[in-house]
Amino acid sequence: MLRSVAAIVLSFALISCQSALRPPIVYPHQDVAVLKGPSRSTTAPQAYSDVPGWSSARLAASLQAFKRSCARLSKRPRDDYVSSNATWAGTVSDWLSACAALQRTHDEPGARAAFETLFIPIEALSPDGASRFTGYFEPTYEARRSPVPPYTEPVPALPADLIPNGASPLQRQRNGKTRPYPAREEITRNGVSAIAYAHPSDVFFLQIQGSGRLRFPDGSTTRAVYAAHNGQPFRSTANWLMETGRISRGQANMHGIRAWMDRAGPAEARLAMNQNPRYVFFRAEPEGDPTLGPVGAQGVPLTPLGSMAVDTSIQPLGVPMFVQTTAPGLGGNWSGLLISQDTGGAIKGAVRGDLYFGTGPDAGVRAGTMNAPGRLWVLLPRSVAERLIRAMQVSDASDLGDPPFAP
Repeated sequence: MLRSVAAIVLSFALISCQSALRPPIVYPHQDVAVLKGPSRSTTAPQAYSDVPGWSSARLAASLQAFKRSCARLSKRPRDDYVSSNATWAGTVSDWLSACAALQRTHDEPGARAAFETLFIPIEALSPDGASRFTGYFEPTYEARRSPVPPYTEPVPALPADLIPNGASPLQRQRNGKTRPYPAREEITRNGVSAIAYAHPSDVFFLQIQGSGRLRFPDGSTTRAVYAAHNGQPFRSTANWLMETGRISRGQANMHGIRAWMDRAGPAEARLAMNQNPRYVFFRAEPEGDPTLGPVGAQGVPLTPLGSMAVDTSIQPLGVPMFVQTTAPGLGGNWSGLLISQDTGGAIKGAVRGDLYFGTGPDAGVRAGTMNAPGRLWVLLPRSVAERLIRAMQVSDASDLGDPPFAP
């Protein structure tokens, strides 16, 4: 379903081969038929040589990730939009030939040549200029089958009283009536069923990450896979801790918050957790191939530094996106190609991405250092990009009372 005009604003900037940066083109609606542009300047594809870091970016991880997205896409009807919220990304049939070509590609030089031949990069801009790139990972936590201190917090299973209702699940009450599913504080006070038990702060961070692995004393490992959430808004516990003077800005990361919780004690830690009313439920699955990441929102396993979470109310899933940002955990200034394969409650905006770093403590440390602005280019198949460009040109000419630009 398309969102309302008031709820959607998406801007793209297109670089002309002959001129400087074209002013942003604002999407008042996701349907390309109603695009409005502010100028009549000639529009042409941006050269890959003008995309900072493209020539030196490593593509192996993103190539494998894209192949997984294509396999998922190929199972859908050809006339389906890739995304109902981002119809400008075209239909499944628009992507199949590019998917077939990349499927036959097995090395980085071939991948680079294929992307350059088959796709046009278009830069995404936020109407307010905002951009933010962060990192996430799949944690591994010690767990128990039954509660044994300090592993006393339920890793919550999907409750039987939760009724799926889009982004606003309902709770079926004993009298048969329904209500919005309650917030974290009420859920934890009333108790939940569990797939396992872990340290309370570990469960809290598992819910923020959205998935993870649970390791038991016998050496076995189970995946805790995202099943649903309670529909309550996500609010930052870190911000509350800073605003109340409990931690400094330099401590506002997973390790700093965990250390504070250990010092503060159970009651104070619970108070802090309850500042975030969002509550996530899980299902237990076998670990399977330990080299693969958790399954993301697109339904494919995530690839370390090949997958990214995006705002799916604006951006499509399964699409190559080139990012330029700063990542201390990746050595400083960083550029790379990522595939949009996941989403998250805190991922909001056209130029907003959460890079998947992998599994385990090292991935967690590197992901935790990443929080910076940057730039994002969406790579679209040539037919899709050219259709989008023509729509913007026609819109420009119509605004100015001129004939449409030639295709």
